[in-house]
Amino acid sequence: MTLNFTKIAEEHQLAIDSIIEQQDKIEQATGQIIHALKNNKKVLWCGNGGSAAEAQHMAAELMVRYVKNRQPLASLALTNDTSILTAHSNDYEFETVFSRQIQGLGQIGDILIGMTTSGKSQNVLQAFRAAKEKGIFTIALVGQNSKQIEADSDLVITVNSDKTARIQEGHTFINHLICELLDLAFD
Repeated sequence: MTLNFTKIAEEHQLAIDSIIEQQDKIEQATGQIIHALKNNKKVLWCGNGGSAAEAQHMAAELMVRYVKNRQPLASLALTNDTSILTAHSNDYEFETVFSRQIQGLGQIGDILIGMTTSGKSQNVLQAFRAAKEKGIFTIALVGQNSKQIEADSDLVITVNSDKTARIQEGHTFINHLICELLDLAFD
């Protein structure tokens, strides 16, 4: 069995290039996040599988630090509490596991960042709908298939790939670019 490293690297580079082309959207997303945080609001994150891990990763980057020692930034991954995730999924349905938390924790002026490589994750889509009802600004990080989530998103940043691994790599890159900008904005 052989792995075509060159092909994978080329796919990765195409995904990264598509992100660089959306610098304005990344800056707009960061501007919204800065505005929310400076007004004592919070950033909520959600996603499934690898995107759930990325949500936790990013909540930690904001709450603890990215590179620079700075104040903690209010951030919470809706994927962290196993009791909520399992109780809700058992008593209700998995599709509403994030929207229920938005209903209970979300406030007008907060930010919701949802990551879905397919663009079709029902629990992320329902979280975006619940966020819109509460006046929460929504940022979607997706792969090429973004049509379903666009209607409920204030801002969509698309990684130009249909491969889950490349999309996830792109989402991490986008999130780290946001962190770089947040490090500049907060002491």
